[in-house]
Amino acid sequence: MVRLGEARLAPGGPEAHDLFVAHQGGYWHHRIPGLCVTPQGALLAYCEARRGDGNDWANSDILLRRSDDGGHTWGAAQRLASWREHGPGPCNNPVCLADRQAGRVHLLYCHSYGRVYQRISQDDGHTWGAPVEITAALEPLRAQYDWGVVAVGPGHGIQLTSGRLLAPIWVSLSHTQAHQPSRTATIYSDDHGQSWQVGRLVADTIPNCNEATVVELADGGLLLNMRHLSERRQRAVALSDDGGEHWSPPGFDEALYEPRCFASMVRHSLPTDDRPGCLLFVSPDASALGQEAHSRSNLTLRASYDEGSTWPVACTLDRGLAGYADLAVQRVDAVLCLYERGLAPDERFTMAALTLLHVPLGWLEASSCA
Repeated sequence: MVRLGEARLAPGGPEAHDLFVAHQGGYWHHRIPGLCVTPQGALLAYCEARRGDGNDWANSDILLRRSDDGGHTWGAAQRLASWREHGPGPCNNPVCLADRQAGRVHLLYCHSYGRVYQRISQDDGHTWGAPVEITAALEPLRAQYDWGVVAVGPGHGIQLTSGRLLAPIWVSLSHTQAHQPSRTATIYSDDHGQSWQVGRLVADTIPNCNEATVVELADGGLLLNMRHLSERRQRAVALSDDGGEHWSPPGFDEALYEPRCFASMVRHSLPTDDRPGCLLFVSPDASALGQEAHSRSNLTLRASYDEGSTWPVACTLDRGLAGYADLAVQRVDAVLCLYERGLAPDERFTMAALTLLHVPLGWLEASSCA
């Protein structure tokens, strides 16, 4: 029997490295992973580092590690935000965006689910400028939705072909520590992070959409994929044809299981004359194992070759307990996935580690994995 905390990886598949481990560095555990490839090709891995009992509202820091060799070796963790500087409560939901036009990396994060900050790196993630609060960008939402809780992402943001920087956000009407009712939108910048605006909220015809991931489609539109709290166990999706300023009414993607957990989506490639483009999607899918609807296990990577209309390829990355995950593409022949793996031994609610998987694209596409 496999012990809690051990990865249960498919034979011949991903190579695994633990980047952040429970009960190390004075932290209870690490959650909410994110990945970003910098303009110069370095890989950034980041997360919440939680103290106390590790819950969502614990005093938390944001840590980042950097790799120059595709994720095989890593520098020491940098602390990019700390509750000791911002005040009691979590520094939460880190999201990085690579600005390839300006050669910068932007970090967005929140403090206590109420204020939003930005830090900018001009040197590919080695050093970072001072935090700048950008919460005022969200004030236009209050007229239609008097939010008391806000969170960016989580995961990663994107840069559109136009140069726009964009990241999903969600807000809640709660003015306590509850996370619902909630709605999803996006925050964006057209001047390389000097100022930020917020798009319209996605319609709440699917209740309590939050934690979202977004990709730019080949035709320039955007596809938003959202967690939600309705009883239907399929992911919520919406489309935008104006760069995330407005969204279509949400619908359900019948091919993607909804475990009530953050999921990640990324573009691997654009269509060419002789090959379709490829989108990748990762999330837990316990339904394939016949487990409870809300069980976070059986981390599954999927591929779409028709811009997200269908997802014909699916491979299990880890059959064990697995939670939030984020994707990045650094080379055309491999995919990177940072995910919450397992539980610490003898502990019920403590994530064992944030683990990085190197997934060969050929292995994913092999017929034996489909």
